Amino acid sequence: QGQLVESGGGLEQPGGSLRLACKATGGTLENYSVGWFHQVPGRGREGISCIAAANHRKFYVDSVRGRFTISRNPAENSVELQMDSLKPDDTGIYFCAATLLGTGGYDPGVYDYWGQGTQVTVSS
Repeated sequence: QGQLVESGGGLEQPGGSLRLACKATGGTLENYSVGWFHQVPGRGREGISCIAAANHRKFYVDSVRGRFTISRNPAENSVELQMDSLKPDDTGIYFCAATLLGTGGYDPGVYDYWGQGTQVTVSS
């Protein structure tokens, strides 16, 4: 059974950068659409970016567009999220998820595989 493992979270100052990685075991991640989700206490997981399997199209919500970049790293069997110009509102747990269904999107319900999450804290 495939698994996803996130890494790269941590504490960063406002304006700084972090690079998250979502590494897959037990499957080839290029065959899946992959999404990144952001969760803060008391709220559900909100999709912020995804990359489609078929055509590698990339999608971003308005709050991260221009600051975050999603990309594939086939050599590592991973999908990465480069996070620049970080803001305190970016604080939370970041999850990656994978699906064979379409382009993925921002609905957590369409994803079949999830990582355990990685904490990102943006604070001075």
